[in-house]
Amino acid sequence: MDSAFLDVRTHGYARVAVCVPAIRVGDPAFNAEAHLELLQEAHEAGAHYALCPELGLTGYSSGDLFFQQVLIEGALDALLRVAEETESWNMLISLGLPLVADGMLFNAAVTIYGGRAVMAAPKSYPPNYREFYEMRWFQPAASALSTEIMLLGHSTPFGTDVIVTHPSVPGFALHTDICEDIWVPVPPGTVAALSGATVLANLSASNITVGKWEYRQDLVRGSSARNLAVQMYGAAGFGESSADLAWDGHGIIADRGEIVGETARFSLRGAIAVADVDLLALQQDRMRQTSWGQNAAAFAAPVREVSAPPLLERREQGTYHHLLRVVDPHPYVPSDPAKLDSRCNEIFQVMTTALARRLQSLPPGMRRVVLGVSGGRDSTLALIVAGRAMALLGLPPGSVIGVTMPGFGTSPETYRISRELIHRLGATLREVDIRELSGEIFAAIGHDPGVEDLTFENVQAWARKFVLFSFASKERGIDLGTGDLTEMALGWSTYGGDHMSHYAVNAGVPKTLVSHLIAWAAERVYADDAAVAQALRDVLATPISPELRSPTPNGEISQLSEEILGPYELHDFFLYAFTRFGFGPRRIARMALHAFGDRYTIGEIRRWLLLFIERFFAAQFKRDCVPGSPKVGSGGALSPRSDWRMPPDASPSAWLEEAAGVPEQLH
Repeated sequence: MDSAFLDVRTHGYARVAVCVPAIRVGDPAFNAEAHLELLQEAHEAGAHYALCPELGLTGYSSGDLFFQQVLIEGALDALLRVAEETESWNMLISLGLPLVADGMLFNAAVTIYGGRAVMAAPKSYPPNYREFYEMRWFQPAASALSTEIMLLGHSTPFGTDVIVTHPSVPGFALHTDICEDIWVPVPPGTVAALSGATVLANLSASNITVGKWEYRQDLVRGSSARNLAVQMYGAAGFGESSADLAWDGHGIIADRGEIVGETARFSLRGAIAVADVDLLALQQDRMRQTSWGQNAAAFAAPVREVSAPPLLERREQGTYHHLLRVVDPHPYVPSDPAKLDSRCNEIFQVMTTALARRLQSLPPGMRRVVLGVSGGRDSTLALIVAGRAMALLGLPPGSVIGVTMPGFGTSPETYRISRELIHRLGATLREVDIRELSGEIFAAIGHDPGVEDLTFENVQAWARKFVLFSFASKERGIDLGTGDLTEMALGWSTYGGDHMSHYAVNAGVPKTLVSHLIAWAAERVYADDAAVAQALRDVLATPISPELRSPTPNGEISQLSEEILGPYELHDFFLYAFTRFGFGPRRIARMALHAFGDRYTIGEIRRWLLLFIERFFAAQFKRDCVPGSPKVGSGGALSPRSDWRMPPDASPSAWLEEAAGVPEQLH
């Protein structure tokens, strides 16, 4: 069980490699051995597919030697050598060589498996401009007459309309094209993707000029994103002729817009990149994006699908126990500081302008905001967003009415911070102690206030919301909700209490990102206001709590959210994988184990994942009637009017059953 759970192949991943060997121009025998050296490395790493460069068995820069029979036959001998040596490998391999068909010479990509050629694809658009002179030697694919050719003693599909599926990798459907084909406005790979290909491989011999490597990255990343596909790219490296050009051997593996593997450039000994690509997420994205199917219906072309015969997998299962790609433990929070700064700025702008627009829709005399300020993170974020929205509209900061509502669980520190923030930001301070109001309700319903149970908590939450709506009515403004996306997912709110408001400005922001937005505001928005910046840092130093239970005897917070719910960073990870991709619990747990490393055991991940599923399903009735809120991230929102719709009485049984099958420990 442990081995099957750890095996990344069982979770929708496929392992691929780009191999860029050092070669000798005009020496196919040497080049075959150079290819085999890196292909052996790729095979030992567990690759299901390996891509090699354009014309790599001869050298792209062979020039008029391409017409020499010695070179043409030598390339076929080199192809045979590689095919025979890899005959028992459960790995598809694409190699580049000059190929004669119908009495014409083609620049071709030949894919081999089990000692046989399973596909041969000629280059569609040989370039003939600037340093490129390919039409001197090669015909374009459109000139081909035959759709089958004899290759390595067998009839082989020949053309640009062939897709090869891997016999032991579900969802793996390969299409190959060559260099210039990916640079043209309508690449053959795009048509192939719309026709069912999931892995697009481009054999290239692109020479290097200043800055070209960055454009290649954009090109490959863009192709993978636009086509919802894996896009692989392997350019020629050291050994190509330096007579007029230079070569850097740039190999790239991109998965739906993200570069997940890249070779070292300018390596004199060749280079290899191996990565796991996510075919399950790819299929989910294509299924989810209905415009994909519409586009495919309009532009897909007939294809010939070749299924390679299955081979026995001889590699140890342990080869696949480690995932060869980065899985971000914080999918809502960019790890790169520059990107995080940019993301926080953009989200802050989204939130402030959305709130400004909502206020602008009100009569001038009602453009005021009322919100409860607890000294916690969510209410702090809402408070600073409200202040900035007022500034955008040219309204005085006092139009924001911050209400502190001390209850039975309010600590001295959060009480101090809440008042400090309201004061420093120039908002209007109001205060209502809800203990007396809550006590009256306890008495009315016959509840013992000494019993700190769910009723004890909910009555305080309802009392606070009653006070806030009352202030909103009195002040002629709107009540601003402060709950975040993670709390919506977990149902960590009181129905009709903090669950409700006139506008929920934080509802698109997950808990992990809330903290970063506050830290960013302290550094960027309030860089010139030391008092506000320090108050924001004080908020971040305070434990996350609803503060609905009595403090400890020394006045410290006794009710810690993460002790009850589990780590918020885990729940945000679960939420992203569950709603963005529709992954099942087993897949989510395996990703989390890799993403968080040694920070959580598989038992801890399993425990909190089960709780996430239970609470997510149980809380749908709360999400069915939430106020409006701005969606801020591509990870999705939970409003029933936006990204998420599900019946409130849906059963979680199937998900809980799968989650229960996640091992509690690994042996």
